Amino acid sequence: MASHDDEIIGKAYDARLMRRLLPYLLPYWREISFAVAAIIGHSMFQLAPPYLVKIVIDEYIPAGNAAGIATIAGLFGIILVGSFVLQYFETWTLQMTGQRIMYDMRMQVYAHLQRLDQRFYDRNPVGRLMTRVTSDVDVLNDLLTTGFVSVFGDVFTLIGIMVVLSMMDWRLALVAFSVLPFTVLITQWFRRNVRESYRSVRTWIARINAFLQERITGTGTVQLFRRETKDFARFQEIDGRHRDANVESVFYYAVFYPAIELVSALAASLIIWFGGRWVMQDLVTLGSLVAFLQYSQRFFRPISDLSEKFNTLQAAMASSERIFGLLDTPVAIRSPERPALPAVQRGRIAFENVTFAYVEGEPVLRGVSFVVEPGERIAIVGATGSGKTTIINLLLRFYDVQQGRITVDGVDIREMNVDTLRGLFGLVLQDVHLFSGTIASNVRLGHEGISDADVQAAVRAVHADGFIDRLPAGLDTPVAERGATLSVGQKQLLSFARALAFNRRVLILDEATSSVDTETEMLIRDALRVLMHGRTTIAIAHRLSTIQDMNRILVLHKGQLREMGSHQELLALRGIYHRLYRLQFKDPGTVAQPFRAAGVVQR
Repeated sequence: MASHDDEIIGKAYDARLMRRLLPYLLPYWREISFAVAAIIGHSMFQLAPPYLVKIVIDEYIPAGNAAGIATIAGLFGIILVGSFVLQYFETWTLQMTGQRIMYDMRMQVYAHLQRLDQRFYDRNPVGRLMTRVTSDVDVLNDLLTTGFVSVFGDVFTLIGIMVVLSMMDWRLALVAFSVLPFTVLITQWFRRNVRESYRSVRTWIARINAFLQERITGTGTVQLFRRETKDFARFQEIDGRHRDANVESVFYYAVFYPAIELVSALAASLIIWFGGRWVMQDLVTLGSLVAFLQYSQRFFRPISDLSEKFNTLQAAMASSERIFGLLDTPVAIRSPERPALPAVQRGRIAFENVTFAYVEGEPVLRGVSFVVEPGERIAIVGATGSGKTTIINLLLRFYDVQQGRITVDGVDIREMNVDTLRGLFGLVLQDVHLFSGTIASNVRLGHEGISDADVQAAVRAVHADGFIDRLPAGLDTPVAERGATLSVGQKQLLSFARALAFNRRVLILDEATSSVDTETEMLIRDALRVLMHGRTTIAIAHRLSTIQDMNRILVLHKGQLREMGSHQELLALRGIYHRLYRLQFKDPGTVAQPFRAAGVVQR
């Protein structure tokens, strides 16, 4: 999806997009048909009153027919009640149907967002995606309910008035219709200008959403580096542009509606001028003149409504273009139609000459090959940017390799079901993400198969019970958004408990103890030994003290696997790992120069 897609205008009416919108209406065709019938019935009721007035003036008043006048008055009452009932059912049905359509569309968009790969989210700001799920869906709801269906009522009213006026007196009808060219000119001017102003409004509201999401999420960083004034000034600029775009839009509306009223008044003046003279000449009845005046007032109201519906239609075409652009984004990481399963499921992992780049032409991994045997514990170390975390991203199929392949028990992971593949791994990240809820819900993550006893056992095993027992409600203590009420170390302990509770075959630790103090690290080492027992473990770490008892250590440097072996074997090589070790445990000044010479960057 292009970075400028918030500026999409598109056509005022795009048949291709409308055909794609129709399937959202089809499940509710009964409700929509009922609403259309109610709208047409309401429009017919609106056509009756002026003609009833004509009958009273031309027939019953001159004849002194009080009974006839009473009958007309009764019909007026019936029409008012009928209009109220029909309008009630029309509004209720359309709004209820609109909410259901909006629900269906949001669920489809959210389901698609869940399936898109990480590369997509690398390119698209969260604020823009939130606009798709919220504002754009709301705009389509306006079209599919108050816009698309209500057009039938306006069109029916216009046609009905034109037919009635032509039947009553064709000469006076021509007089009433003589102002239509002015109406067309005003409407075209309004449509052309409001289209551009609407594009500007949508562009700036999307930028407001993106800016707010980024700054609110990073409030701590903003405050730490004293960026409040600069960010406020930037937001003031964006918000000001959005305000100006709205003011411009208001200007066109402020001109359009009075202009239509002016044309309506001009039509009434012409009807009075010509019709009054024809009444005096007995060419037109007085009742017809009064009815014509009432019909002319009703005639221009649907024209105003239709012009406003044009704005709704324009907005909906732009929103649908963006939504369908999102829905048409291919799911790059997907399960094959016929997933392959290993003949023997042991958990053997192999990287075979893997090359990968986030940005084309800038490979992060270059020809990396290694094997992790079932039950083996390996560690991956290296400088920042050497590709350690990328190995995990590729193993979990957050991204697909560009060259080479990754296999589990001899099967290429691209041939496996994605859910099955990821179901093999328990993951503990450096940056732990907690959701709003309770501590227990963040450990089990909605998996009802994990009982309360399992949760309690997991938190005890990683010694997280030490701080949980001090909380007011224990495991039922509420967790704020992103775990804001917990320390970094406490969140990491909960991530360990989560990995334990899920009891996966392969354990992945991505610098999992980097934010845990020394005392806590000592406490969880025993828990890690229990956790790693019988499981394949892949650990990424900068603290070399946490990986010295691993079976093998892989040393990455500039995207290549440069060294591999046990802790003692790598020290004996006196290579990159040796320099990393001395940097952490010896005087850094004694090794800084050779370390820099090797091109290794300390994190």
